[in-house]
Amino acid sequence: MKNQESWKPSKFVYRKEKLIASRDPLEVSIGSRLITDIIAEHYDLYIKKYVRGKLLDLGCGKVPLFEAYKDYITENICIDRENSLYNNEYLDLNCDLTQNLLFKDEEFDTIILSDVLEHIYNPEHLLKEISRILAKEGKLLMNVPFYYWLHDEPLDYFRYTEFALQYLIESAKLKVVVLKPIGGAPEILADIIAKNILSFPKTGKLLASSTLWMASIFLKTNFGKKLSKATAKKFPLGYFLIAEKT
Repeated sequence: MKNQESWKPSKFVYRKEKLIASRDPLEVSIGSRLITDIIAEHYDLYIKKYVRGKLLDLGCGKVPLFEAYKDYITENICIDRENSLYNNEYLDLNCDLTQNLLFKDEEFDTIILSDVLEHIYNPEHLLKEISRILAKEGKLLMNVPFYYWLHDEPLDYFRYTEFALQYLIESAKLKVVVLKPIGGAPEILADIIAKNILSFPKTGKLLASSTLWMASIFLKTNFGKKLSKATAKKFPLGYFLIAEKT
C-alpha cells in the first residue's frame, strides 16, 4: 500500500478495542451505520482467524480495513477500479475489475473483497481471477448486501442469495468455509426507516439516529437476538463469506 504513514481510518474505526462504523457522517451516512457496524463485527472476528501473508485489498476504496488486518500480514496491495469514487493516495494500482487482473498465479495468501461484488457486472469472471491469483489454502473474505438500497448508481448490478454465492464460489473452484446471513428482519426495518427519515427537514438526522439507537438496544435483548437470528435466513440484510482455495 502506498503512503502507509499517512493512512487514516475512514469507514471503520476502533472504539474500546472493537471495530465499528465511523460516526463521522462524511465517512458513513447515519442511515448506514447499522449495517456497517454489523460488517465491522464480522471482519473483526474473522480477520484474526484467517488473514495472513501477502494480501490483496480488491476494490479497496480508502482501505478501511487496514488497521484491522495490518498486524496479520506481510504485505498489502491495494487496487480499485478506474474512476472510482474513492481514488486516493493509498492505491497501488487502478484497473478494470471486470477484466483479467494483472497479477501472477497464486500470488496472494489473502484477498479482501468488501462491498464490491454487487458492483461487478460479470462476477463469474472476477471470482475466477481471484481463484487464479489466490495461493493454495489462501482465503477470500468478502461481504455483500441483500435487502439494501441501491447505491453508487448506475454501477449497482446485483443482490445475491446464499445459493447464488455458493454457486459462484464453487464455479470458481473455491471451497466455502463460512457463509452466513448478517442481520435479519429487525435490522432491515431499522435500516429502511433510518434511511427514509434521514431526509426529513430539521429532525431527520435526530430521528434516524434515534431509530438506530433504539434498534441497537433492542438487538442486545434476548428477544431481539432471537428474532434477528430466526429471520436472517429468509430476510438477510446481507451476507458474509469466506472461501478457500484447496
